[in-house]
Amino acid sequence: MISVLDLIEASSSGLTFDQMLDALKLTRSTLYRYVKILSEAGLITSLSDLGYTLGPRVAELDYKMRTQDPLIVASIPIMAELARAVPGVVLLCRRYRDKVLCVHQEGSSVTFSSGYERGRDRPLLRGAASRIILAHMHTRAISRLYAEREAEFKEAELGDSLAKVRATLAQIRQRGWDVSEGQVTAGVTGIAAPVFDSEGAIVGSLSITIGKASMKSDEISRVAERVTFCAGIVSNAISRSAAP
Repeated sequence: MISVLDLIEASSSGLTFDQMLDALKLTRSTLYRYVKILSEAGLITSLSDLGYTLGPRVAELDYKMRTQDPLIVASIPIMAELARAVPGVVLLCRRYRDKVLCVHQEGSSVTFSSGYERGRDRPLLRGAASRIILAHMHTRAISRLYAEREAEFKEAELGDSLAKVRATLAQIRQRGWDVSEGQVTAGVTGIAAPVFDSEGAIVGSLSITIGKASMKSDEISRVAERVTFCAGIVSNAISRSAAP
């Protein structure tokens, strides 16, 4: 049933029942049952001459997430303060499958336009906001990703062997923050720190994108210290909310 949602989500326009039937290779009766359940739940809807699209329940769930997710609720005031202190765009990201998803954004910049507003995914191997998450993922997950995407790791300058990739990620992890220049958006610098849950597992990243390149190392360090401090506040906040 989730595959029906995935297919509709990936489509740039509506899909007819027959188009979904061809793509999913389900029996007609099974697909009909899935479509009926999803439609009744409001997760998909159909429009005349357009086919099936995501339904209004998705918008309702997005609102509930923005107002009830402990991570987002804890992060909003911290992100707003960071954006006031350091001009730029502050992002809260979470790992989602084998990519990183922006779940909240604060701040703005007149020097560049950020294409990673809420709900937009980011490449897992590029950009500080993603790489800091990657650096804290389990070694088994890293090994699996490297086996599947070896060329991408090399292109992202993370290493041309699994041992080198692990060494690069260990350096990022030990430093406690990451910085990248122009890896996702040209002419900008991204600085990110990890966010952890109450058990010390990585749940996401807090980052700021600054509209300039070739920043001096001392300036990067000052911003990184502030971003790391803010990420630590968020980690502590969600840990307290999880406590019995």
